[in-house]
Amino acid sequence: MSPSKGEATTIEVDGREVRISSPGKVVFPEPGITKLDLVHYYLAVAEGALRGAAGRPMVLKRFVKGIGAEPFFQKRVPENRPDWIDTATLHYASGTSAEEVVLRDAASLAWVVNLGCLDLNPHPVRAEDLDHPDELRVDLDPMPGVAWGQIVDVALVVREVLDDHGLVGWPKTSGSRGLHVNVRIEPRWDYREVRLAAETLAREVERRAPGLASARWWKEERGERVFVDFNQNAKDRTVASAYSVRALPDARVSTPLDWNEVRDSHPERFTVPAVLARYAERGDAASGIDDPGAAGSLAGLLRLAEELGPAEKPPSAKDGSGRRSSSMPLIEIARTKTKPEALEALETWKARHPDVAALLHPADVLVDGMRGSSSLWYRVRVNLQHVPEGARPEQAALEADYDPWAGRSRPDG
Repeated sequence: MSPSKGEATTIEVDGREVRISSPGKVVFPEPGITKLDLVHYYLAVAEGALRGAAGRPMVLKRFVKGIGAEPFFQKRVPENRPDWIDTATLHYASGTSAEEVVLRDAASLAWVVNLGCLDLNPHPVRAEDLDHPDELRVDLDPMPGVAWGQIVDVALVVREVLDDHGLVGWPKTSGSRGLHVNVRIEPRWDYREVRLAAETLAREVERRAPGLASARWWKEERGERVFVDFNQNAKDRTVASAYSVRALPDARVSTPLDWNEVRDSHPERFTVPAVLARYAERGDAASGIDDPGAAGSLAGLLRLAEELGPAEKPPSAKDGSGRRSSSMPLIEIARTKTKPEALEALETWKARHPDVAALLHPADVLVDGMRGSSSLWYRVRVNLQHVPEGARPEQAALEADYDPWAGRSRPDG
């Protein structure tokens, strides 16, 4: 009998019983994928998913209200966990700590999916050594208006830079619009050194492909380029790992690829049903990522960092605050709790300024998901660089002014 939305069911995974609540709940209405379907998907690709996430503490990104609502981020492991769920205690840069889930097997994988985790967000360290990452993560994040072919061209430059410095990159779709390239490294360097190596890689990619790629941290300065997001290697940051299902209507999957198939691997091709078929036919394209001797050295990139010198810093504001002064004519439009609200506020502003809106390029509209205390909020800004100076509207009252820190302690800075 097919379980209903309201009934719980228990499945056996490698000799362990895992309770699945509301198994018939439809998580992805468009393809009709239920919660139990997601559990079975992850069990089918468990070897590959665990290759990316097992042994690593992870943040639980829980979509308890469905893909149409914002997730909340849970660092601390639930108190009522089974005794076979492993954990590790991480100490964050903020001075806080949290006992986080560490996946070890398929049963623990099914357990976190039952909590509402669609994608897996592990840290780049193993539980046995929390201070030295064994993975450098290259996140190729396209600005609006960037086509897939440009993302691929940048990925190939990334591969070239890695090859030149004795490192091997393993590509995968991000599950959204971009690409990730994971690099196994020897766990000899701390977070600061790994981030420096990643930033150096990004700067070198920009140097080799200046019209295609950007290492500029400030979004308004990137133009229609692919941002090589080196800050994903900072301490406390996590990235969706291999075979993660993303919260998009078509149930897209972050899918490992061979380099020779990257060019034709548009992200929308890799949905849950498609990846199930692909995995059954050929297995995991990243199966060799943990082979003996596969981990590389950061020595080459760190030498390049010394040759390049420090990255250029933006000018400071003239008010003595020490904050950055943008080189672009930015105005802020809205701060909202959800992305639909952000887009609605943007359309309201465009309706007020139709002549200005007509001059904006895709990359001039900046809709940013900002990490709050436990969930995302959204900031909308507009770069007026393509609007004649005399026609630029002044900063005005926000179309929406959500305060994500209301009733909470605002973080330093």
